[in-house]
Amino acid sequence: MNRDELLDLFRRCSALIEGHFRLSSGLHSPGYLQCALVLQHPQHAAVLGTALADRVRDLRPTTVLSPALGGLIIGHEVARALGVRAIFAEREDGTLRLRRGFSVSEAERVLVVEDVVTTGGSTRETIQVATAAGAQVVAATAIVNRSGGVAKLDVPLHALLELSLPTYDPNTCPLCAEGVPISKPGSRQVAVPHDQ
Repeated sequence: MNRDELLDLFRRCSALIEGHFRLSSGLHSPGYLQCALVLQHPQHAAVLGTALADRVRDLRPTTVLSPALGGLIIGHEVARALGVRAIFAEREDGTLRLRRGFSVSEAERVLVVEDVVTTGGSTRETIQVATAAGAQVVAATAIVNRSGGVAKLDVPLHALLELSLPTYDPNTCPLCAEGVPISKPGSRQVAVPHDQ
């Protein structure tokens, strides 16, 4: 799947949205990619999962680890395409952890799978969950890397789509200055102050 086909898929699913958004990273942006609107269609999720799996198959991952909530569906599809298990980390008291009986061992080659990477914060946290348990993280993958090269990880990052959408610090956001209403569409719910 090439860049134009992927962007067309997002547009057809109304998943490339314009407005004023507070991202999970805390940054503001005039554009948002709502992968859940694409992944709600199993046939699209399967195609994207296979495409990501094909990019990292040679790394021989044995486990896919995704952060909840955004990485769950795509992580499962990548794992299915690779023929390995899919597990996820979720927040407990603000910290990403393995729960529900999930674990990784030192013998495992972990692939971290995300839907969208903006700053790389959730991806780094997920990598840390695996490395803290002694596992080797072989790479990270995402449907979309919108970091513009800002996301620095200790492992290679493979994405189907590299997309630069502007992001702004909340204190200098031109959309806030114009009084454009803000919304928080992501999975990590953070209170948005009324003055931003």
